[in-house]
Amino acid sequence: MRDGDASRRRLLDAAAAEFAEHGFAGARVDRIAASSGVNKQQMYAWHGSKDGLFDAVFDDQLQHIVDVVPFDADDLPGYAVRLYDSYLREPELIRLTSWNRLERVPTGDLLRGHRHLADPKLEAIAAAQAAGRVVADLRPAEVYSMVIALAGTWSPVSGTLAASAADDDAEHDRRREALRLTVRRALVP
Repeated sequence: MRDGDASRRRLLDAAAAEFAEHGFAGARVDRIAASSGVNKQQMYAWHGSKDGLFDAVFDDQLQHIVDVVPFDADDLPGYAVRLYDSYLREPELIRLTSWNRLERVPTGDLLRGHRHLADPKLEAIAAAQAAGRVVADLRPAEVYSMVIALAGTWSPVSGTLAASAADDDAEHDRRREALRLTVRRALVP
């Protein structure tokens, strides 16, 4: 990895941690610069503004989840469970998503500007619906939203109970099975 690429990676990782912890408004560019070892002038040259940096971090985190948790419209229950597990391992995306919703995109499509990541999933759901493998009386975007919401039931931003990687394995297994069963009953004919 070239020095510039390594610096960009350090910057995105440091900014992801800062934004996930403090939100957009609470994040401090000085802390991101200090943590990443990238000076603010270079940060602004690459991303233009704190907004641009957040957008780059959010896109990077969304791409990461796509790479780490492959989507399979023919196995929505399994996808939901894999998302649950990813939220335990790497809670930054779910936190960033919540901050983005609270501070930047309070209504409407949270993934606007990131359609390149969502549209293939919606197309796959539509194809599974046409083949009778996913309920057809919901829009693909509704199916996708419900799977995401169910997967986040015990996420770090849950309003009822936030799971931790330190929770007992039997409890995680019980939650995974409940999630798998619920998604299957709701969305698989």
